[in-house]
Amino acid sequence: MANLPAEFTEYTRQLMGEERFGRYLKSFEEEPPVSIRPNPMKIKTDRWQVVDAEPVPWCRNAYYLKKRPNFTFDPLFHAGCYYVQEAASMFLDEVLRQSLTSHLFSAKQSVALRIPLTSLDLCAAPGGKSTLLRSALPDDCVLYSNEPIRNRANILLENVTKWGYPNHYVTNVYPEAYRKSKMKFDVILCDVPCSGEGMFRKDEATIHEWSPQQVEKCWQLQRDIMTDAWACLNDGGLFIYSTCTFNTKENEENIRWMLETFEDANVLEINTKPEWNITGSLLEGFREPVYRFIPGVSRSEGLFVCVIRKGSRLAIPKEQTKNSHAGNKRFPRREQSIPTLGTIALHVDGPQVELTYQQAMAYLRHEALVLPEDTPRGLVNVAFQGFPLGPAKNIGPRANNLYPKEWKIKTTHIPNDYEPILKRL
Repeated sequence: MANLPAEFTEYTRQLMGEERFGRYLKSFEEEPPVSIRPNPMKIKTDRWQVVDAEPVPWCRNAYYLKKRPNFTFDPLFHAGCYYVQEAASMFLDEVLRQSLTSHLFSAKQSVALRIPLTSLDLCAAPGGKSTLLRSALPDDCVLYSNEPIRNRANILLENVTKWGYPNHYVTNVYPEAYRKSKMKFDVILCDVPCSGEGMFRKDEATIHEWSPQQVEKCWQLQRDIMTDAWACLNDGGLFIYSTCTFNTKENEENIRWMLETFEDANVLEINTKPEWNITGSLLEGFREPVYRFIPGVSRSEGLFVCVIRKGSRLAIPKEQTKNSHAGNKRFPRREQSIPTLGTIALHVDGPQVELTYQQAMAYLRHEALVLPEDTPRGLVNVAFQGFPLGPAKNIGPRANNLYPKEWKIKTTHIPNDYEPILKRL
């Protein structure tokens, strides 16, 4: 049993009630669930399957694994074929599936106009929700994924690059920079920095970092971020707020504050199923639809989500009927945009060379390779099971490794045999 802070235990027991809190405590005796989300652009369900897995019910094409493998040893993980993501955070898929059609604009409009949406993930690292958001949006939409802390922004850039979707940009600024830029978005996701109570079972370090003072600091910071984000949202746009914590100060009380502060804020309801065991509002007297995942109650770690619409439905000018960014005033002109981080080229103009498992792992360790004799000289793409890992420069006796050094695998022990997580049908 984890040694939880006494102040947290007293508050959370009262918040959840004895039955829920007892189930929460019991969850510390169980192994946390492991879940992955295959990349729909690369992994087609009619050609691939996840080995020994069962579906995550609130996310399309996502799966619980029976046990936690060492993902470092799977080249397909590094090729961006799937993302390892906590199951509760995948609830974003259900939120998007329902809200993009029924709340942002009518189904008739979305089919007839095919308006490319602009989206912003304001606190995006390491990239789980961003890659899910980008996969859920049509290809002609644009997503900006932002992370204020530079080293975390670099991790975000790596994950976004490997995921490989078009019109996806990574930025490294504080939220107020977006407000000052006057950029506007149709969908804004704020997975705000929080006290992390929902991660206690998964990450023991979060227990030691927790304090009542940290909770106070977080809810105040969160309101600053929410204010910046709201100023960037188009009329009729969607604001998705989430934390990985339990207390109402960072959750329901922030939503109540938002409704009191912004007259055009309206909470939206997301239809859920009873068997998902999602908990609603725990703040007395507050009955707006919110969604809380509690370990031991739902099959996940902790998460809180609320969806808010700004005003009425999205106002779409009549002239914006083409499936194009050209002349679309909803899209910020590039010279007015926040500077994006430089992209990293994982594909070059050249042939693709298939690697064995051991060769693929050597490449990911940034070692030189010896390619087949008939491999053309010059730049080539190296791949595993048909999925590109990155570039190399073949000079004959060997190939120089052009995989980004900052991404290389540091472990020296590599298994002899490959244990697949994804299996070709």
